[in-house]
Amino acid sequence: MTPKPDIRDLSLDELTRHMISAGEKPYRAVQVFEWIYQKGAWSFEAMRNLPGELRECLKKDFDLKPNTVVRKVVSEDKTTKFLLDLFDHEKVESVLIPTATRTTGCISTQAGCKFGCKFCASGLGGWKRNLTCAEILAQVLHVQEESLNHKRPLSNIVFMGTGEPLDNFDNLFKAIRTINSDKGIGIGARHITISTVGLVPKIKELAKQNLQIELAISLHGYDNESRNLLIPVNRKYPFDDLIAACREYFKATKRQITFEYILIKDVTCTEKAVQSLKKAFKGIICKMNLIPYNPVEEFGHKTPSGKEMTDFRDRLEECGIHATIRTPRGRDVGAACGQLRHASQLLAK
Repeated sequence: MTPKPDIRDLSLDELTRHMISAGEKPYRAVQVFEWIYQKGAWSFEAMRNLPGELRECLKKDFDLKPNTVVRKVVSEDKTTKFLLDLFDHEKVESVLIPTATRTTGCISTQAGCKFGCKFCASGLGGWKRNLTCAEILAQVLHVQEESLNHKRPLSNIVFMGTGEPLDNFDNLFKAIRTINSDKGIGIGARHITISTVGLVPKIKELAKQNLQIELAISLHGYDNESRNLLIPVNRKYPFDDLIAACREYFKATKRQITFEYILIKDVTCTEKAVQSLKKAFKGIICKMNLIPYNPVEEFGHKTPSGKEMTDFRDRLEECGIHATIRTPRGRDVGAACGQLRHASQLLAK
């Protein structure tokens, strides 16, 4: 039996056209959107201001239900990680990260990851498929519901979960437009961040989207040699080509870029790295997000000492590179950067 289409795969314009074709008034599409994205409805029956006949038609034509939460774990720092079951029983993880100033949802865009970075658990089990727009949005709705349970409205979205967001470009941006819409979830573009391992053609395409979203480059190396060691896709999109694409992106958008950079003892946290980054970033308005390596048992890396990390940050600052050290969140429940896993590994644990 062919599954019904998920209504969350429709943009507001597409849903409006569906309503008109079904003989309904266009404003009914806005009502449905608001029920799903602003009032947290997980069924058509809950949409009480819609006529019963319309609710039955929507139920016949579309699917709308929550994902099954296979596992939910809460860190000592209140970070909450969800393992969600999808329609074909692929599974993804999403994370809710509360801090004193914001509440952030970390969202996955693929089931597994094909890029195999040599410090990240997400690629160890391989790649299965892209997530649909509906599957991306359902994750946001789950973390939004959890945030409201704690009276902490969801304020930020980061696409830093499992998978490479720009490798699922069309579904990602369809979801982002609903997240950003005032008829949808209503999160401002500047509070939405896309992290990419460095797909150069997609970065150029991103610059044309006319959205003031934040771009974070998962750099994690300071030249071709170091990046080849950690980021296999660097062989296709070398370090210098990636930096050139970032320059083009800044020129086109005037948006500051964040470079994410993992701190691994004696690998990336070195004086050689400082000097190489100083040269690479010359003339680029950017900031660096320094990420202490979060342990993954399959890799033998070590986290630098606190002094080594602060000394590295201070040397970057001396070179005119604004850098901050990210405080790990959810490390004790495997929810920190680089610790989200493929479903095959999660279910074996």
